[in-house]
Amino acid sequence: MAQRLWVLPVLGVLLLALGVIAPSDVISAGAYAAGATLIAVAVLLRGGDTLARWRRNRALGAISEFVANDAVPCLITDEAGALRLHNDAAERLFGAGGHETLGAALRSTLANPAAVIGRLQDRAIASGTAREDVVTRKGHLRVTAQQIGRRALLWRIEPFADRAAAIGGAEAHGVPRLTVGRSGTILFMNDPARRLMGGRVKTLDAVFDAPPVSGAVVRVHGANGPVGCLVARVKAGGGRDEIYLFPAPDDAAPAPAEGDIERLPVALMRLAPDGSVLMANGCARRLLRLERSERTSLAELTEGLGRPLSVWLDEALRGQGANRSEFLRLRRREEEVFVQVTLSRLEEDGAPVLLAVLNDATELKSLESQFVQSQKMQAIGQLAGGIAHDFNNLLTAISGHCDLLLRRRDEGDPDYADLIQISQNANRAAALVTQLLAFSRKQTLSLELLDLRETLADITHLLNRLVGERVTLGFSHDAQLPRLRLDKRQLEQVMMNLVVNARDAMPEGGEIRIRTERLALTEPLKRGRAEVPAGDYALVQVSDTGEGIPPDRLDKVFEPFFTTKRVGEGTGLGLSTVYGIVKQSGGFIFVDSVPGAGSSFSIYLPLPGEAAVPEPPAPPPAPEPDAAETSRDGVILLVEDETPVRAFASRALRLSGHTVLEARTAEEALEMLRDSEVPVDIFVTDVVMPGMDGPTWVREALKAHPTARVVFVSGYAQDSFEPDRIRIPQAVFLPKPFSLEELTQTVQRQLLH
Repeated sequence: MAQRLWVLPVLGVLLLALGVIAPSDVISAGAYAAGATLIAVAVLLRGGDTLARWRRNRALGAISEFVANDAVPCLITDEAGALRLHNDAAERLFGAGGHETLGAALRSTLANPAAVIGRLQDRAIASGTAREDVVTRKGHLRVTAQQIGRRALLWRIEPFADRAAAIGGAEAHGVPRLTVGRSGTILFMNDPARRLMGGRVKTLDAVFDAPPVSGAVVRVHGANGPVGCLVARVKAGGGRDEIYLFPAPDDAAPAPAEGDIERLPVALMRLAPDGSVLMANGCARRLLRLERSERTSLAELTEGLGRPLSVWLDEALRGQGANRSEFLRLRRREEEVFVQVTLSRLEEDGAPVLLAVLNDATELKSLESQFVQSQKMQAIGQLAGGIAHDFNNLLTAISGHCDLLLRRRDEGDPDYADLIQISQNANRAAALVTQLLAFSRKQTLSLELLDLRETLADITHLLNRLVGERVTLGFSHDAQLPRLRLDKRQLEQVMMNLVVNARDAMPEGGEIRIRTERLALTEPLKRGRAEVPAGDYALVQVSDTGEGIPPDRLDKVFEPFFTTKRVGEGTGLGLSTVYGIVKQSGGFIFVDSVPGAGSSFSIYLPLPGEAAVPEPPAPPPAPEPDAAETSRDGVILLVEDETPVRAFASRALRLSGHTVLEARTAEEALEMLRDSEVPVDIFVTDVVMPGMDGPTWVREALKAHPTARVVFVSGYAQDSFEPDRIRIPQAVFLPKPFSLEELTQTVQRQLLH
């Protein structure tokens, strides 16, 4: 900018000259004013630039005086990375005076200095400072970048050997330490480790017979033969691990000094035979919330062993169960924190003591808990699916025979009202089975493109009746929300369950808000154990102003049969049903609650692709069929292993005018086809049967009867029967329980197809 400032005074002089020769006083005055303004601006800019340069040089001078005698190598660069200043320590370590850029000065020390400098420079410009620990051929370096003004950076490159405390004294003390990369490559070895192994070793395979585990006693390939060592392994960030090697309990090597152990980034404790804490290093005290001078015991600090602590300690003292870890929960932490504790026996002045290595195992226990929960939910889901199958067979027989009775009675019959009650209660039982299938995510979905606003408007009157007079129901819809591919019936069930749940949380009345919104996630959304992938979603939120949910119960609200209501007031299936439907629809559901301030259930439903959004064109209207075309009698082979279901279905089909051949098993059906010369029009068969299943025998039968149509029926969900997957042509699926009308209409459509 400074090089271009000469343009302003030149233009100012030209304008002044124009004012002298201008023919008009007005033009002359304007030229004088403009010229004087440009010259004044140029003077101010030149002065400001000079002042800024003076201040910058003064600041650099002050910084150079400050770092000149610093024992840590310090360098100052401009925004392009060119070296402006460096102190004597940098000259001695890197020979900085012979290089023009920082990258060139560090080329002999770092394998890829440009990458390290680039990362730190970007972070320092963004936040003012940045720091990174780097493993080099000469050991560890801590590189710090500090922004100075707008155009300069101060770099401090601190060898760890100059600051043993920065790494817990790993170079100063006598504990061998290895820095290991992801692939098992040894990136760094301190001097004690080199002495132990007789020099530099490149891979873990050359040191250990098996991958070392924290708390285990392993054999190390030492310079003078195998050496037993106790391993402490900790994460160091960036995919690296730090491995510390202590003398094994029976090893004659001298124990590390007390001060060395204090600075280790590994939680270590020395215990008396009764569990009293004799020593705990700094890392252990921070983990256990333990004061340095406090006298306590392991039993007072931990819990959850599941057996007397003294038994475990005695076993360790006798050498039984060597290297076997136990998981304990810490007492002094408000949150749940678990530690993995490994005990090893030592001798001190002829008396036995125990060395305890502690590792934070909270994440491991969390994963274990998730796995157990997943196994439990899977087992309950399988149980629910099996129960639903058996119930569907029973309900098919009950509702079917009820339909047969209703066909022979009119509303004046004294038994008519009782039969209607049987039919209605059978339908209620079928709805309960649907809830079980929804929880186990095995129900059959009928997907269609839905407008959320219209769908919710259709059930508003029903929701208002559900909430009663004390609760108000409010809606807020996003006008830009596209249609979703969902099962309308299941979506209505989700909304009713959530609204009823919110109503029950407000016995004294309140407000329920239902809100829809289009949401674009640019990055994955993590909530607890779930992660919502990035993408476009429809957010459906149901909030109430009720009592809220205690924090210790939030993780259990979606579990089946879990309820906070009194006995007889709830089944505990409402929210688990919601969870199952949402998950089967490809969505996610989360709950947020503040006790005393209400709860909010948020459902994330993925938006369909652009190709799926347009409504398919309406088919042309079909001509009205003749009466003869809407009904046709046929020969039907009915295969069903449940006798009550078979009896109902055969009577229903015969009442409709069809000829019905019955078989109890698939093998019996194939034998019947071989012996009979009657042409069969339709196979009506169960999917899952003892022996040969439905699809298998149908494929065999179609070889001799290729024109026959197929109707599969099942108490399981349609997911267990995929016509496209098993490639059976002209097949349809009819789920149980089905009514007399549904059965006859399905068969009639197949006959006319």
